[in-house]
Parts: sequence; C-alpha cells; structure tokens
Amino acid sequence: MTRRPNLAVVGATGAVGEVLLGLLSLRQDVWGEVRLVASPRSAGRTPVVRGEPVEVVPLTEEAFAGIDVAVFAAPDAVSAQWAPIAAAKGIVVVDDSAAFRTAGDVPLVVPEVNAAALRIRPRGIVASPAGTTLALVPVVGALHAEYGLEQLVVATYQAASGEGRAGVAALREQTALVAGTEVGRQTGDLRAVIADGGPFAAPLALNAVPWTGGLSEGGWSAQELGLRDETRKILGLPALRVSATCVRVPVVRTHALAVHARFEREVSQEHAQDILRETPGVVLYDDPAAGEFPTPNDVVGTDPVWAGRVRRALDEPDALDLFLCGDNLRKGAALNLLQIAELVAGELTVQDS
Repeated sequence: MTRRPNLAVVGATGAVGEVLLGLLSLRQDVWGEVRLVASPRSAGRTPVVRGEPVEVVPLTEEAFAGIDVAVFAAPDAVSAQWAPIAAAKGIVVVDDSAAFRTAGDVPLVVPEVNAAALRIRPRGIVASPAGTTLALVPVVGALHAEYGLEQLVVATYQAASGEGRAGVAALREQTALVAGTEVGRQTGDLRAVIADGGPFAAPLALNAVPWTGGLSEGGWSAQELGLRDETRKILGLPALRVSATCVRVPVVRTHALAVHARFEREVSQEHAQDILRETPGVVLYDDPAAGEFPTPNDVVGTDPVWAGRVRRALDEPDALDLFLCGDNLRKGAALNLLQIAELVAGELTVQDS
C-alpha cells in the first residue's frame, strides 16, 4: 500500500512558517501528516493547519521520525545544523535559509524558472532563494529567454519583515517612539530619539537604510553578493554581471526592486510587456497614465511577482528599466518552499510501513 508523503515544517511558529501554514490550507492537499516543529519555547502551541489544530513539537531528532519531506523556515544556524541531520535520515529537505544557497551540490530552485534542477540533489537538500532574488528571477528569467541577459543593475527596497517578527516589532516601536516625541515630530532626528536600530543597521522609522546583511569584502553587503550569486546560479549564467544595492525601507511587508537589465539584442517595450503578461507567476501592472504601477501595498498577501514601469532605457536600445514588487513572506519565502516541496512529493512513492 502507498500513502501520501508526510511533511515537517521546521520553524512553524515564525513569520514565514505562519504564512506557510496558511498556504497549506489553500493549496491542493498532497500531504499525509503535517508535523509542526519549532524551538522548545514554542513547543505546545496549537496553530490551525488544514482546518485542524496541530500541536507544535520541539526540534529534536525524534521530530523527524516517519517524515518524508521537511521544509525549513528557520535561521541559518538552525538549518546548517539540522538540515543535514534530517537529510541523513532519507528525508528531502527544502531550506529557506542562506546556509546552502551557494553550495555547488545543492540545487537552488524557483519552480517557474528551473524546476529541472530538482532532479539532482546529492545531499538530499534543496535550497530556496532569498526574497529579493525571488522577486527578480521570474521576471528577468522570462526576458532572458527572449533577449539574452547580459547585465543587471538592481536597487532593492526591502521590508522590515525581512528580519522576521523582530524586524516588524522594531519598526512599529521606532515609529511610535518618533511620533510620540516633539523632537521626532519636528526634526525627524531619529538618532536623538532612538538609541539604536535594533535588528537594522540604523533606525528605520521614517528612514531608508542602505545596508542589509553582514559585511563582505570590498564594502559589499552579504545580501548584495547573495543576490548576484543566486541569480547567476538559478539562470545558469555564471559570468552574468550583477551590481546590487540593498536598502531597508520602513515598509512592513513586500520587497520592491528597481531593475536595469541589459540584453544581447535590441528590446521593445511592447514586446517585453507581452512577455511578462504571459509569464507564469508574474502580474503585469503597467499603465502609469492611469496610475497603475505596483507598490508594496498592492502586493501584500498575493502570490505573484508584480511588474510595472517597463520601459526601454533612454540611451540603451538593448536595455530595459522596470519596477518589481513581491511579497517577501509569500512567494519570497513560504510559497516557493511549498511549491518545491509539492514537486518533490509528486516524485515520491511512499510505502506504508
């Protein structure tokens, strides 16, 4: 007798985990048991999954007994320690952290772009890209197939929830603090009111902080280099020229990107719009004359990447400029994890024990 595969959600009570559990109730149900796993301090909670309360169990080796696929929506250190343990038990791990994204023997997958990469996973682990990459790659991947991508210059505008629940809480606290003080209201001098930026490199309320992630060589942030490396890997373009500036902005949810993309051939605004209009996982929302262009507020809680402001570069007939928005907790994390896991589930024939 065969059965449906059993799924473990590691990090089930975090910001991404919460969205993932909601999606499990909305999508086609391909799973047998759904087991919720989190840190010991979260054990015992009973979130609702597929209409039923499910008790959260602590992260231990025993938590993986009988599991076929495990999605990790956990911090880098947790994934680095526990994903190999789960994989050693024969479980296929789908990981949202940065721990394995650039590893040569771990596929990095966006199902709409490179689902075939799932077929070879020597370590039993599949990585999901960062939220900014997931807002970029479906769009530039579709344009690359038509025009041949040569270079990207990207500025990101990343939401506070990219730092999880702590980031959202810090933004709300900072905003309330600034609004509640005379110096904050009159001068906007955040540092006079807020002692430090909390999880951000500087106070974020009423501000824009041009730094996300750790420091890398040459003054680049880890997220800027990650966007470059992940895009190259997913598109199979190891020499693609990518320059990114990653900025944290006072938005709760949804990352935005301003993209300058240069191609091998001359481009057309109308044809590029037609391509994006037909691209799975992308919504074209692009009529500035009618006030139609994507903003984070438009995109919160939606699955696709939204594209707008598509135009041919003024001085480069082989380049396009465009603006993208993607919900960083949905397609930017939880949905991509679940899409990968569902593809893996479709491969598995699980025998009843």
